[in-house]
Amino acid sequence: MIDKTLSVLALALTMGVNLQAQDSDPGNQKNDTITRLEEVVVSDTRFPIKRENSGKTVIRISRNELESMAGQSVAQVINTQSGIEINGVRSNAGQNLSYFIRGGNNRQVLVMIDGIQMTDPSQIANDFDLRLLDVNMIENMEIIKGAASTLYGNAAAAAVINITTRKAGKEGMSLQLNSSMGTNKASGDKEYGVDDFRNSVILTGSTGRLRAVAGFSQQYTDGLSAVAGEESDVFNRYNSNFRISYRFSDHFSLSGTGSHDHFEAGFDRSVPREDADFLSESTQNRLMISPEYRYDQGSVKLNLGFNEISRELTSDFPAEYYGRNLVLDLFQKHEWSDSFYTIAGVNHINSKAVFSDDTSFSITDPYLNLVWLSSFGLNLNSGARLNNHSEYGSTLTYNLNPSYRISMPEGGYLKFLSSYSTSYIAPSLTQLFGPFGANPDLQPEENTTFEAGAELLRGSFRFSSVYFHRLEENFINYQVFDFDTFEGGFVNVEEDFNVRGVEVEMNWNPLSAVRLDANYTFTENPDRLALRIPKHKANVFLNYAFASKKGNIRLGYQFTGARTDTDFETFENVTLEAFSLVGIGGSYRINDHLSANVQLENLFDEEYFELVGYETRGRNIRLGFSLNL
Repeated sequence: MIDKTLSVLALALTMGVNLQAQDSDPGNQKNDTITRLEEVVVSDTRFPIKRENSGKTVIRISRNELESMAGQSVAQVINTQSGIEINGVRSNAGQNLSYFIRGGNNRQVLVMIDGIQMTDPSQIANDFDLRLLDVNMIENMEIIKGAASTLYGNAAAAAVINITTRKAGKEGMSLQLNSSMGTNKASGDKEYGVDDFRNSVILTGSTGRLRAVAGFSQQYTDGLSAVAGEESDVFNRYNSNFRISYRFSDHFSLSGTGSHDHFEAGFDRSVPREDADFLSESTQNRLMISPEYRYDQGSVKLNLGFNEISRELTSDFPAEYYGRNLVLDLFQKHEWSDSFYTIAGVNHINSKAVFSDDTSFSITDPYLNLVWLSSFGLNLNSGARLNNHSEYGSTLTYNLNPSYRISMPEGGYLKFLSSYSTSYIAPSLTQLFGPFGANPDLQPEENTTFEAGAELLRGSFRFSSVYFHRLEENFINYQVFDFDTFEGGFVNVEEDFNVRGVEVEMNWNPLSAVRLDANYTFTENPDRLALRIPKHKANVFLNYAFASKKGNIRLGYQFTGARTDTDFETFENVTLEAFSLVGIGGSYRINDHLSANVQLENLFDEEYFELVGYETRGRNIRLGFSLNL
């Protein structure tokens, strides 16, 4: 009740301040609602190169795009992109998330924050929980699909999600206040109540060589049960973070970031499925320091990070978990010429998890990556990394990513791309030494990925299509040995698995005020049953800017095909029906300081399931305000 009261007061305060804001000259308004085609990508090479020279179809989500999707979580934003299905984003706010990218799972997706690999060594999949993050604390995101182990190391087999936290802008001080409230009801529920409250404050300052950002955010969500039941399960999160940087000279700079993130999520009994007063708590602390020395032809940079995550489960089987990472990534970027770049570095990660005893392992990887941009259209991105694991010794991973660009007579280009990459996924500490089903004899998973595709850019129209194929060897699975006692353990599956599919993307600005984004993904797992992964998925978004581009309307459509799931009450497989969701939202910039937004999701209140027997959100509305001072 206290959290609800604080949220209402914060929203009322924002509204009160907003009413006093004065109108400004409309001619000074800038277009924050239409995102232009990104011409520069960074994550696939670590160098800022033009998109036409990149051998990947890297997805970049800017700060403006994040603001146009106000009210959505980090996972919801990512879930709108091609090749990606994040299971759990349409359910209770505290629902566990599964990252199904290109038919893979959580273990094959690496999350990076400010240049540091983020994992939770106490989790079975050694993955990072996106529920810990708040969108308002993020500057931008880049998503590389496919194997990227050469640059980013262990677990970068299906995708890398590279997140950059908020940065300071122009000289002086600025303050941004964001506040929203909305409903949070299930499909078919006729009762509307205000059950979702979100607030954030971001303070930035820049003067001379110093840049600083500090932020705080809060979310309180009630009203929806975890399982299809009557009792609601609350999700309550707090985030605080900072970023500070100082340029000592034209050659040397130092930056640091940190955050404290905490959430509490109610959940229910899964077997049998029924309401229960269970609680999951998770706390993350993250610190990173990054000195950088620049010289005429390149730079030397150190990313040194520490993150720890503690979790506590209050249920029929209470448990406490702790994991922490120490990460060091030292690398040199050198531009030998306008067309030839190299990155050479060493990446060290020490991971620790506490079960009945302390457990740990370390990975030390030297790596080298080369980028060559020819004058006649041929480009090459290739590299190798030697994984040195304290439990498994040395393994070589490599990447070969050629592309060829044909320039169009009237501007634009046609680009053909391909890649052949290997990746390495070591067993997690939980799988090796954890309390349930541990197997110290597990061997690492190894993936081999092949991609081929093309991208066309003509004026404001961009179209791309990519075929992907991944071979998974030594896949780690949990196997039940005795269904009477449910005794089981982690094993390496002897069979190899193939995953293949096609991703299609299109972006088009037919008019200066109209933007159309669409994508379609076909994913097939021919050798094994892939739970909860749709074979067909499509997203379409139409954005219209009006009133001299001070306002915008965004119409969205998402189709998710039929999936197979397991009913763990009966251990029988069931088919989850395909579903289509339509949403509409808009924002309006009232003046230079004040904007308002509204979002309506699941417009037709469609009933569907992401998980067997678990609740999903129906038609809900959200109202929000943003104040910039």
